Amino acid sequence: MTGSADAAPARTRAARFRHPSDGGRGPRPAVPLAAVAAAFTLAQLLLVRPGMGLGWDEAVYVSQVGAGAPASYFSAPRARGISLLVAPVAAWSSSTVLLRCYLAVLSGLALYLALRTWRGLFPPRVLTLAAALFASLWVTLFYGLQAMPNYWVAMGALAVVGAYLRAGAPPADRAALTGLAAGAALMGWMRPMDAVWVVLPLLAVGLLRRHRRRSAALLAGLAAGVAEWVIEAYVRYGGLLHRLAEGSAIQGGLGWHLAVVDQVRSLGGRTLCRPCTGALPAPLLTVWWFVLPVLAALALYFAVRAGRTTATALPLACAASAAFPYLFLIGYAAPRFLLPAYALLAVPVAAALLRLVTVAPRRRRPVAAAALCLGLVVHLAAQVTVLVHVAHGTTAGHRAWSRTADTLHRLGVRAPCLVTGDDALPIAFYAGCSSAATSGPNADTTADAIARTARRIPVATLVPAGARPPAYARDWPWVPAESRRLYYTLGRGEFPVRPGQVGDG
Repeated sequence: MTGSADAAPARTRAARFRHPSDGGRGPRPAVPLAAVAAAFTLAQLLLVRPGMGLGWDEAVYVSQVGAGAPASYFSAPRARGISLLVAPVAAWSSSTVLLRCYLAVLSGLALYLALRTWRGLFPPRVLTLAAALFASLWVTLFYGLQAMPNYWVAMGALAVVGAYLRAGAPPADRAALTGLAAGAALMGWMRPMDAVWVVLPLLAVGLLRRHRRRSAALLAGLAAGVAEWVIEAYVRYGGLLHRLAEGSAIQGGLGWHLAVVDQVRSLGGRTLCRPCTGALPAPLLTVWWFVLPVLAALALYFAVRAGRTTATALPLACAASAAFPYLFLIGYAAPRFLLPAYALLAVPVAAALLRLVTVAPRRRRPVAAAALCLGLVVHLAAQVTVLVHVAHGTTAGHRAWSRTADTLHRLGVRAPCLVTGDDALPIAFYAGCSSAATSGPNADTTADAIARTARRIPVATLVPAGARPPAYARDWPWVPAESRRLYYTLGRGEFPVRPGQVGDG
């Protein structure tokens, strides 16, 4: 009888914690969520396509573990989480298609698992809609199958906040503490500074409310994730503060920069907006971005009225914290930077949208539901339009790099070899060469060092059309390569001349 009496309050508290329309914890409520995750994977493969080729940043990450090209210069802000994530494929295969398929499947699975962490906090239909909202953004679809860290920070953020909330629900949930540590480790593994910004509200709440176990799990996971990055700071970059300073310099100097308008400009399909000038995208492409904070405020309002403030306020606070540095502290924009914020906003925003339908008078609910569906269809059409445009342009750019690499091979520039100049890093990766730069964020050598290298192995220098080559390459033959001049030597003083291929330097 004593055991039953003690168990009853625990069951009552657990029932109060779970949403009244939770629908249970069995497998059936998870089926719609799994269907959205599977559709997300399929949409990536159909709309972005796995044959897109690797981008600049992807080449850096993949080259650290791949056998197809020497490791590219690894600048201070980067972390090695993505390199380790792609290693199971990249370490033994140079197939971009295989790598893309692997990442697409993995990203769909991660979306499902991250939102499953929220079960019991919100009804299954809210989590399903949240998955659909986040997965339908062009930036999510575009980066889900890429070897880039931002999507994985977003998944870690979702898991961390959901696990933090679940860990505070009676009865004690040890699995939630494990998920909390694992999500924090994933974020730290991928982008240490992003991880810190995401967890700041959680640490503040843990300190104020003395959530010792949750705070300990969060800090342990974060420490495990950033440990390699911190150790590498002392081994390669002269210490942690020096690495942070160097990373800030590469990003243009962290400080007060109003990048809100820059982020809006990037919504039209600019993967990197630096410098960020030009006209704003069409309103149809950006209206969702301005509606998002309104829906977030409505979600908080509904949560306060329902007496369930924490489950809504905490993800909103973490989303605001994650977005803050990219809206106010850097002088350029890339839409992928805000993926963690979008992921965290998806759950409360989905709850607000469904609540707007249910608060309407019963006779008008079908009209409200139809209006919501219509708005979502229009939004999806706009996102797919941008996605197709971005994927087409990116694929064309990557193919141009591949053609330049083929030109290098035809000229006899083969491994071991060195490529410098305009877009040297990705072209070198495609050609299987090393890359080097004498200026810019990837500067790692000098002109004299390149000249000495040219006496030993093949070296190519890519110069924009109309620009003068560096001094060490002025006597080298050149050929046109896309929109550039390709100056080259095969080393040991060899300058092969082929009729119709060599310019007048």
